[in-house]
Amino acid sequence: MKISYNWLKEYINIDLPAAQLSYILTDIGLEIEKMEHVQSIEGGLKGIFVGEVLTKKKHPAADKLSLTTVDIGGERPLHIVCGAPNVAAGQKVVVAPIGTTLYGGEKPFLMKKMKIRGELSEGMICAEDEIGTGKSHDGILVLSEEARVGAAITDYIPLEEDYTFEIGITPNRVDGTSHIGVARDLVAFFKQTQDMNLQLPSVANFQPDNNDFPIEISIESADCKRYTGVCLSDIEVAESPTWLKKRLESIGLTSINNVVDITNFVMHETGQPLHAFDADKIAGNKVIIKNLEEGAVFKTLDEVERKLSAEDLMICNQEEGMCMAGVFGGFDSGVSENTKHIFIESAHFEPVAVRKTSKRHELKTDSSYRFERGADVNMTVFALKRAALLIKEVAGGQISSNIVDVYPEVLPNYQVNLSYKNLNRLIGKEIEKEKVKRILTALDIKILTETADELALEVPRFRYDVTREADIIEEVLRIYGYNNIEFSTQVKSALSYTQKPDNYKVKRKISELLSNSGYNEAMFVSLTKSAYYENLKGFSNEKLVKVSNPISLDMNSLRQSLLPGMLEGVAHNFKRKNKNLRLYEFGNCYFKAGANEKTPVKGYFEEFHLALINAGNKMATGWKTADESVDFFDLKSDVLKILHRVGLQFENFRSTEISDDIFAYGIKLNLFKNPKAEIKMGLIKSELLQQFDIKQDVFYADFTWYEIVKTLQTEVKYKKLSKYPSMKRDLALLLDADVKFEDLRKLAFKTDKKILKAVSIFDVYMGKNMPAGKKSYALSFVFQDPDKTLVDKRVDKIMNKLIFLFEKQFGASIR
Repeated sequence: MKISYNWLKEYINIDLPAAQLSYILTDIGLEIEKMEHVQSIEGGLKGIFVGEVLTKKKHPAADKLSLTTVDIGGERPLHIVCGAPNVAAGQKVVVAPIGTTLYGGEKPFLMKKMKIRGELSEGMICAEDEIGTGKSHDGILVLSEEARVGAAITDYIPLEEDYTFEIGITPNRVDGTSHIGVARDLVAFFKQTQDMNLQLPSVANFQPDNNDFPIEISIESADCKRYTGVCLSDIEVAESPTWLKKRLESIGLTSINNVVDITNFVMHETGQPLHAFDADKIAGNKVIIKNLEEGAVFKTLDEVERKLSAEDLMICNQEEGMCMAGVFGGFDSGVSENTKHIFIESAHFEPVAVRKTSKRHELKTDSSYRFERGADVNMTVFALKRAALLIKEVAGGQISSNIVDVYPEVLPNYQVNLSYKNLNRLIGKEIEKEKVKRILTALDIKILTETADELALEVPRFRYDVTREADIIEEVLRIYGYNNIEFSTQVKSALSYTQKPDNYKVKRKISELLSNSGYNEAMFVSLTKSAYYENLKGFSNEKLVKVSNPISLDMNSLRQSLLPGMLEGVAHNFKRKNKNLRLYEFGNCYFKAGANEKTPVKGYFEEFHLALINAGNKMATGWKTADESVDFFDLKSDVLKILHRVGLQFENFRSTEISDDIFAYGIKLNLFKNPKAEIKMGLIKSELLQQFDIKQDVFYADFTWYEIVKTLQTEVKYKKLSKYPSMKRDLALLLDADVKFEDLRKLAFKTDKKILKAVSIFDVYMGKNMPAGKKSYALSFVFQDPDKTLVDKRVDKIMNKLIFLFEKQFGASIR
């Protein structure tokens, strides 16, 4: 929302520096996000002078060009080729010599010495559009005879300087979307220390000239609370006068024509949106506010045909829609250069209805911006009178009807009681009662009655957001000044200690990681059926916690693993053709303690686990992606991501292969620092899956989560990135089939710990042309020295040592 400082001064008598005013506006709740210094003419006419045409003669090679000599007060006259038909000797003109930049066109233009049809031209005699003072290009701009040759043109064409404030309007402050609204807040602020009043433009002279164009208005929807209108006839739609264009340009608006510009001007002045219709296109001289049928097509001002919803409020004539109420006008009923008679509307629409229509059609306009926030229902008539008088001034014509004001149910002002006790309690300071009343009165909040303890107030409708006592207190505080509330000399607080590492923060990090990696979080109930643990191998029936009074046989015990619940979820999805699954769950598992086990709850204990499930394809099948099932290494990659996210590495764990009653194959990881911190991952046995009617592979990982979190380091560790380049070497090895990459990797890092940064495998081959019991590994090694640039000789030495050790310990041969 942009506010012009010069425009603002029409309603309030202030002369403060713009920067100081921006601080005041921010302090009273109208935050200034940006302040910009603007001039009425871009570039400021710098380097442009008054000149006198000394001679003029016809260009020998062009009928429409003239050769002139022009005196601008220099050592000699300038030779300038001019194409203007009105140039003549003896004229005082506007001259842009070589080196001047003109800003009147679409792009800045630097004046250079040039030849035009063979004749030298050392500058330009300017028309008003070339220096930005107007749009005319019919001829050069001729100054008065009194103009002094060589003087800066700014001595005769004064520049209007202004400042534009860009206000970050919050959704509740519709009163701040107009110059009068901002001025009202400033008056309330300054009235604390000086006598100041809001100077509203007068509409006392408004009166109809005749009643030749009466319009009948009918409201058929509850979403229109008030609708007012007036007609003007015999107007001339034309270019706006300079003062009007400057006002709109100062806040970033482009001039369209004098009628539309006035409606925009009044909206930014008062905060009340207006719309002008071509009165000759209002069929039946009737304006009907109603909803059209679902799917009706309406062509808006941007020439786009839009399908309407039955909930879209429309301004219609007797035959068709003319405007989307409060949002956007229609193409067919808008004001054009041929318009002679207009009808101006000033209305109040339900904010929710406007917001929904604006969002539904993706139309954000200055009008919807205000209606969505709750425009002032009592401003409609004033704004209409103001617009009618201004249009009559700039476009001529007559006011050809009385104001028609349809207001079915008068919306009352808000009634609020203010307790001084509550005000002082919430603000934290006792403010003088007289000062409180002065602030409220300056904000146009009327004091109905008062007692020693309380005020009964009436809040005007333009403060759509002030309906409670707390809102009144906020109004008092923002005008009184947040900065005027002293800081307390005491701080009262309760210390809160959180054990480190914080399990909830770590859990949230991992949840975000998994969710962002394509997993969906599952939440299964802790109650389950005891048959899972009685019939399935791999679970302990002795440690099963049974419920004394179960609500059903399917919920007669507490789970001791997350796996059965997750397999139920997998089966449920598979039966509904959702066979590509990635699920995770955090949850407690419950156990009955043995005779020698110490437990928090006598005879029982619980463990907090994290479980992952992978099944189906890696990606959805499409024209570009073939079916590719997930495998053990996809699950292992996700497990390593989790470990890396919490600051652990694979090397921190003891790894053993497993094949038991649950896993067909897999690995178990136990943390060296805490063996109870355990991770199991692998392929679920088909016999177990069959009991859940699952007929495809399912990969599962289980973490004893709290045990892992206990071991995490809370201090932050970091190291500086090396500024020296890395060096990469590849190596192909022929190895026995049972040699693991991890063993090769560990040996490599034992060989060199300083400059070897990474070891990876990029190819594995077993098959044709390969000796029996052998395989080929292609390894990649990355080296980097943190202190200096590596040389080949140093890396070659390490690679030779690695080759020797691979040959000695693993029987490898180089391919």
